[in-house]
Amino acid sequence: MQVGINLLCLAGFITDKHLPQIRRLKALGYDGVEVPVLTGDARHYAWLGKELDAIGLRRTSTSVTPSPDANPLSSDADVRRRGLAHLDWIMECALALGSESIGGPFHAPIGHFTGSGPSEDEIRYGAEAHHRMAEQAHANGIYLALEHLNRFETHFLNTMGQAKAYVDAVDHDAFSIMYDTFHANIEEQKQPRAIAAVAGHIGVLHISENDRGIPGRGHIDFAEVFGAVRGTGYDGWVTIEAFGGGLPELAAATRVWRPLFPDYDTLFSESIDFVRRGWDAAA
Repeated sequence: MQVGINLLCLAGFITDKHLPQIRRLKALGYDGVEVPVLTGDARHYAWLGKELDAIGLRRTSTSVTPSPDANPLSSDADVRRRGLAHLDWIMECALALGSESIGGPFHAPIGHFTGSGPSEDEIRYGAEAHHRMAEQAHANGIYLALEHLNRFETHFLNTMGQAKAYVDAVDHDAFSIMYDTFHANIEEQKQPRAIAAVAGHIGVLHISENDRGIPGRGHIDFAEVFGAVRGTGYDGWVTIEAFGGGLPELAAATRVWRPLFPDYDTLFSESIDFVRRGWDAAA
């Protein structure tokens, strides 16, 4: 198991001003970081990859579909082409970064709803786009970990039943699911049962508290989460996700208007201790 943290707690775009906090993560024993790839270009992420190499941190990445105008699920062929181009950009930046996986909800635009669940055409178009992307990932020695969201953020992928069906539709060994405890806390009746539904298909485990603050301070039963995940044989990235005092890129969809932890040192140190103790206790 490797412990990481999503750098959206710092910002949506990581620059040199964030490096002192990232060095603190290394000192606390984190194995890596999950880098938001929401804007910028491959040259920036190549620079950041070199900085992370110098610090000694591995990395994964997280990305989204930012706009209905570049939606890979759209019935409009031109919009789908822009969606595929956006997925290509995500791949280019992740490879420049040296990312081990590409995670996040890079399926449907966050906060954009059709008024119903996913249509057969949306599933078909999405599976075609993500199979194509998985081929690119496999050719470069990395994998995809597509994130489900709750029903208040997307209409496309909410439950682990849907996630397993979508894994089958994409049908590629380099395609997996990013299991997120915050979203599952909303959508699933029992997290162990939800985890069992995607056993063998979890690519990244997101540890996110019910309020998106510090794990262990809320009501999610992480002991049963760790036990269920370990029971599947999973031994990959366990990545902490907590949000700061506002994410301009995502706030309209996620409704993060206030700080959800007192300070970075508390978040960083308390979270890694909680995860490592919880994981060990679940053995």
